[in-house]
Amino acid sequence: MERKVNKSEDEWKAELSTEQFKVLRLKDTELPFTGEYNDHKEKGTYKCAGCGAILFSSETKYDSGCGWPAFFDEMGDNIEKELDLSHGMRRIEVLCKNCGGHLGHLFDDGPQPTGIRYCINSVSIKFEKDS
Repeated sequence: MERKVNKSEDEWKAELSTEQFKVLRLKDTELPFTGEYNDHKEKGTYKCAGCGAILFSSETKYDSGCGWPAFFDEMGDNIEKELDLSHGMRRIEVLCKNCGGHLGHLFDDGPQPTGIRYCINSVSIKFEKDS
């Protein structure tokens, strides 16, 4: 897929923290219950930490108990989903459509009305408070 944001590995390393680079570019996962946004409850919008694309609304965020920020729906059309067969599992990876950054995974155990759970790494997103 053609990305709107195309940067070299060195450019990403210069812009992102070490932890953000590991997760967004190398598809790592932050430890559960350690992320900045796991228990975050303010009203606003969550954007990609790599490129600023709008991803989620606080209105769809909920406490899933999984240890990572969880959302039951996406906002806009900036998320891409791909099959992930790593670590001997079969999962759906969630990526930023704009820059290709790894955000987390999608599961089918979320609340209604969607029944899905976007399980997202805090370092992959940044929050913008409603004004």
